[in-house]
Amino acid sequence: MSIRLLKTLVAVADHRTFSAAADAVFITHAAVSQQMRTLESDLGIALFDRSHRTPELTPLGRAVVARARTLVMDYDNLVPSVLGDDGLSGEIVLGAVPTTLIGLAPLSMSILRAKYPDLRVRITPALTAALLSGLDRGHYDVAIVTKPILMPIGLAFLEIATEPLHLITGSEVTETDPIKILETQPFIRFNRDAVVGTLIETWIQSSGIRVGEAMELENLEAISSMVHANLGVSIVPRPSVASAYAIPLNHLALGPDVPSRVLGLAYRKEHPKLRVIEEIHAALLRAVHEHAQQDPDRPEARPL
Repeated sequence: MSIRLLKTLVAVADHRTFSAAADAVFITHAAVSQQMRTLESDLGIALFDRSHRTPELTPLGRAVVARARTLVMDYDNLVPSVLGDDGLSGEIVLGAVPTTLIGLAPLSMSILRAKYPDLRVRITPALTAALLSGLDRGHYDVAIVTKPILMPIGLAFLEIATEPLHLITGSEVTETDPIKILETQPFIRFNRDAVVGTLIETWIQSSGIRVGEAMELENLEAISSMVHANLGVSIVPRPSVASAYAIPLNHLALGPDVPSRVLGLAYRKEHPKLRVIEEIHAALLRAVHEHAQQDPDRPEARPL
């Protein structure tokens, strides 16, 4: 049994089919099939149920995959651990919710790069649910997510900042009562598949507010652009680190009982590069702290 076979097995588990796994590990479909039969022979167990058109992992196969992930990560971390740099070089894959890509992520990654120039961070955006699933499958090393009600088993969460919900409007809206605005203006929803979208929808319903939906978007820049064009109003998190190029909008508080989303860093508890994750977390906290110092009149921009 070789580490190459284990990597191919993990690729099959992640990509669901032999063909997709072949593309991921840059070999042919036939080679994937042969490697999996070789691995089954080496282990003396059936990893796949081949009675289906597409082979499926057996319960024992899924258990082997879980262990294989750890072995592959340990193997990839072998040289950094021996050299003593704790993995603070090479590449790490960071997932991030889209709302952090224009403020928090770039500032914090700039801080991190200044300290560790040999560490390359590859950023991939996705919604929280997809990021948490991707962490479990090994697609990401770590991810900036909105804290869900329940964290999946095996994942840890380090808090970064709280971001209270607030109302944004365009220049043509002169009303200052947020409830009246929400009930009289077209409403641009934040994607309800996102954790923060569910948080917003729950608050609207619990407050008994009737809104007239105009559209539903998941990108904060897209929402801001629509609001700036006076096509509607929206409720979004007030970013803990705002972009220097933020679109000019009216910002209105929603009251003392408005909920906040909690941003944090999620990762697998057994991840071999915990030192790197700690440094990424420190860079994120520093970015929030520095931004709060630059804008001390905004109590919302507070690190945890």
